[in-house]
Amino acid sequence: MDSSLDVSLDRSSSEPLSAQIAGNLRVAIRDGRLAPGARLPSWRDLAARLGVGRGTVRSAYERLIDERLIVTAGAAGTRVVAQPARAESAAAPAPTLTAPLSGLLHDFSAPPLPFEMGVPAQDAFPAKLWSRLRARALRTGAMSPVTYPDPRGSATLRSQLASYLAIARGIHCAPDQIVLTAGYRGGLGLTLAALQLAGRTAWMEEPGYMVTRTGLQLAGLRPVPIPVDAHGLDVEHGLALAPEAALAVVTPGQHAPTGVPMSPARRQALLRWAVRAQAWIVEDDYLSELQLQGRAAPALAAADRHGRVIHIGTFSKTMSPSLGLGFVVAPLALAERFAEVAGCLAPAPNLVTQLAFAEFMAEGHYLRHLRHMKTLYAQRRDALRARLGPQADIDAMAGLAVRLRLPPGSDDRAIAAEAVRRGVAPSSVSRWYADPQQHRQERGLLLGVTNLTEARLAPACDTLMALLAEMR
Repeated sequence: MDSSLDVSLDRSSSEPLSAQIAGNLRVAIRDGRLAPGARLPSWRDLAARLGVGRGTVRSAYERLIDERLIVTAGAAGTRVVAQPARAESAAAPAPTLTAPLSGLLHDFSAPPLPFEMGVPAQDAFPAKLWSRLRARALRTGAMSPVTYPDPRGSATLRSQLASYLAIARGIHCAPDQIVLTAGYRGGLGLTLAALQLAGRTAWMEEPGYMVTRTGLQLAGLRPVPIPVDAHGLDVEHGLALAPEAALAVVTPGQHAPTGVPMSPARRQALLRWAVRAQAWIVEDDYLSELQLQGRAAPALAAADRHGRVIHIGTFSKTMSPSLGLGFVVAPLALAERFAEVAGCLAPAPNLVTQLAFAEFMAEGHYLRHLRHMKTLYAQRRDALRARLGPQADIDAMAGLAVRLRLPPGSDDRAIAAEAVRRGVAPSSVSRWYADPQQHRQERGLLLGVTNLTEARLAPACDTLMALLAEMR
């Protein structure tokens, strides 16, 4: 036998013969005894030389192929690769990459921490009901035709949504104007791809959702921060700062993060601007379904008579982000384009989830769930305020959060980061600003109320107040 193929087998060893053959060849390749490009014997020939089955040699060769040490070349046989992988390369440390949305989410897929914003109550999710509906939908989905589904999403769910939006949000649209998405971010991505506004300017609420701001930048737009006051986005300020804007992204129902609704006058001013400028308005319907005081105002899209508003909704805040389900309502003139973009770039997410949610809505569970959550969150908000007491400098309610002011000079980002290490997750107010240095007086913490169960409330508040005392 060629010395380069000096394969020694220990038949008394517990190590499989195929592993021994692969090991011998691996050493020969890395030592250079089998040169790059050298041809190896066929399975039959090597099996005959070693007195083993062809399947044993084949298994050894397949292992080396997986390690990219040898390659099959058809009639040219099996050969050593031209540049075999070096042993030390396998031990090279993996590169350290920053996770997406760094600083916004403390840990993907982890249970929500006390005070964490943007996630609904973990303990109030209707797990048993949802499991039953999803299992039923899974059986239905398994019997579906083996073909591509409608990229806009399930026709049944889109029809349910059209009826729901007419009643709950005042939006009258056809099911074919609705495209199902992977939550708000999926809806924003679909919208920016459909509008193709790269190089243009967009009005962005200040303070505003950092994911939206970054998303606009990634799509090639230049976001211009427009101040938000007690009446919502200041349209006149927008006209002064960026009169050439082609887009405005707003949260008119409950501003993120302050919770203030956009006044009727500001809504009409924004709609008039969009018509005059032939600009688009993206309405992020942030928490409007969970208005804890009074009746939620109709959606901005409900007052749109000229087809300038693109409405984005999500079930991440009302149900769970893990569902990965949201929707976009496109103006009639853009509906076909949105559908085409969805078909090519952003088709609707998991069909089983869509089918289960369609039944969840059809049976009235969604409306009942919303009523229950509003009552629960109001109770938890009031309990938090009572626990913090009058000594806490609470100056605003921010949607489903309480805003806690900090003393001048406080570093709210450092406090929020340290709080996560101690098991609570408030959000720093300054993080919501495009340029926090221009808003040094805006220092504080947003304390989400959704996951403050009775058992967690006191320990979470004690941990936070002890941390604030130390930081002072």
